[in-house]
Amino acid sequence: MAMKFSIQTKGDNDIIDITSQVAEQVEKSKIKDGVCLISCPGSTCGITTIEYEPNLIEDFKEFLEKLAPSDKDYKHDRTWGEKNGQSHLLSALFKPFLTVLIEDAKLALGQWQQIIFCDFDSRERKRVINVKIIK
Repeated sequence: MAMKFSIQTKGDNDIIDITSQVAEQVEKSKIKDGVCLISCPGSTCGITTIEYEPNLIEDFKEFLEKLAPSDKDYKHDRTWGEKNGQSHLLSALFKPFLTVLIEDAKLALGQWQQIIFCDFDSRERKRVINVKIIK
């Protein structure tokens, strides 16, 4: 069963909690036990889990900036004239997909664990999130 939803991002390492939207899709599927695959087509984003708490989100953004500084002169930026070389590198580390188990018709996440979407691109975007549920 495949479903989609859209989100609007601000770019520049925007981090959005998408747990409730994904959980809604799981609920609609009526699948009790299975696998939920969450993905976003694109090479400048990532999907992972974290405790979605404001100070930890700021820590995560600082961590991303240290991994791939936004003010660095990336060779990729010369290819297309866009300043998003760092975005592609971060997306290679934080893949644009995530798999979460479904148990008892709910996402099998820890008590403080949320699913987050990270937009590493240098501009705001409308992103489509694909949710595929497999029994």
